[in-house]
Amino acid sequence: QYRAAKMFAKSLVLALAFLAGANAFTGSFASRRPVSMSATASETKTFPKLPATVKPGVVTGTALKDLLQYAKDNEFAIPGVNIVGTSSINACMEAAKKTGGPIMVTFSRGGGQFIAGKAADNSDDAACIAGAVAGALHVRTVAELYGVPVILHTDHCCKAWLPWFDGMLDANEKYFEKNGEPLFSSHMLDLSEEPLEENIDICYDYLKRMSKVNLLLEMELGITGGEEDGVDNTDVDSSKLYTQPEEVWQVYEKLTSVGKAANGDDAMFTVAAAFGNVHGVYAPGNVR
Repeated sequence: QYRAAKMFAKSLVLALAFLAGANAFTGSFASRRPVSMSATASETKTFPKLPATVKPGVVTGTALKDLLQYAKDNEFAIPGVNIVGTSSINACMEAAKKTGGPIMVTFSRGGGQFIAGKAADNSDDAACIAGAVAGALHVRTVAELYGVPVILHTDHCCKAWLPWFDGMLDANEKYFEKNGEPLFSSHMLDLSEEPLEENIDICYDYLKRMSKVNLLLEMELGITGGEEDGVDNTDVDSSKLYTQPEEVWQVYEKLTSVGKAANGDDAMFTVAAAFGNVHGVYAPGNVR
């Protein structure tokens, strides 16, 4: 159930979902130029001109917005890696240090429980919450030592898992009271299995709460195929794998109405739109 490393495809999809939603910061859904994949590692090893707000360590609020905009403007994806312990956290940050770029450290609900320990009491998602918070605090403690910007994110949270989401928001609010910024950078709500209006309304309510501590919300439209973390969409109707533009606009109109965050910027959100994405490992030419 728990894997020490997530599939590269998943990481790239998550990173691209973040970048695709970065248009929400500017109110624009303009198309982007195709990205060349021919650059060598030596050509793209470092990013010396990061925005002034982006420092080594965990980035939140305005710095997070600026980093995502920088990635969009310079047409690169930030790897989002699902981790299950301090060793995999450290490996991600070591890789980022060696290549000179930012990294996204991502916690799933199952990964959080694994960090807490399989024998830990998980009543009301207590172990899932504690493990994710413990992992975030570890990143907070050591990230600056690696000299790279780190986005602290959590992965898909469906409606049945909202107690996990609520517990992490509680931790963010407590951290904000003491430190003036949230513990995490961002969280994902994946209510794509719910009716569209319900999905949007729940995300709206959570964004109002999250904006008070400068957290970014990632919401999802459409379904990702394949299986991950116990959620199996292998046989889902293929039509659900593609988000409709009208749905994205409906989300945009609703969530931009939240207004300002605690730092005076607009409340931050991104839209993870489905365009035929699938989880899993497939031989070339065999993605279904």
